[in-house]
Amino acid sequence: MIEQGSTASITYTTDERSTAIVLGSGDLPVLATPKVVALVEEAAVAAVAGFVADTDTTVGSHIEVDHLAPTPIGGTVVATATVVAIKGRRLDFEATVTEGELLVAKATHVRYIVDRKRFMNSIA
Repeated sequence: MIEQGSTASITYTTDERSTAIVLGSGDLPVLATPKVVALVEEAAVAAVAGFVADTDTTVGSHIEVDHLAPTPIGGTVVATATVVAIKGRRLDFEATVTEGELLVAKATHVRYIVDRKRFMNSIA
């Protein structure tokens, strides 16, 4: 069972594939905001891994990110997501992305627990 306070962290070293230039979100060789979003989602998924039934999964539905500081190629960030509320199938997360002591980004994220088969059938 998922519990409030469940948390996980993902460590990532910025490379050329994750820059704003390559991902099309800018023209500088720094960690792109779309990659920051992906890291927050990855940490949220990891925070509830093992607590969701095999027939279910979680899907993201909302994310709000403040990308506060640049990270150069070679910089290592840690994305940490924590479950702060559970409302039925809705899971609310708070997340941070840090590089050492520097706060790179902060975010709120909402995911829903869904039945895998039903979800995939809905797109057919």
